[in-house]
Amino acid sequence: MTPELTVLALAALLQAAQFALYSVMAQMQVGTRYAASPRDTPRQLTGMAGRAQRALTNHFEGLILFTIAVLVVTLADQSTTVTQTAAWCYLGARVLYVPAYLYGWVPGRSLIWFVGFLATLAMLVAALI
Repeated sequence: MTPELTVLALAALLQAAQFALYSVMAQMQVGTRYAASPRDTPRQLTGMAGRAQRALTNHFEGLILFTIAVLVVTLADQSTTVTQTAAWCYLGARVLYVPAYLYGWVPGRSLIWFVGFLATLAMLVAALI
């Protein structure tokens, strides 16, 4: 397995951990009865639970582009030190992004997000040249 695929697997595990965190925080806010219901009447999550939900959604969005980058690098057999370092930078940024979002670090959260985004773009560009 390439280092980029390893990072992709770890990013997926981070996604699962974020989902668990969001689920626990959301259930604490809305209660077990609502969480187990069909949720016909939506409830807006606020505070940390709302932030956990938005951080999770953001990771879903970022993971799509990162997965494409990993597939391009892997299938084109273009794994290099640059792409491997960029993959690890992406994962590090995503790990830091969770507390940055939960605790409302401004402008840190946006800067951390940008590091992950640039790392993903670097992988794609490196695979093309």
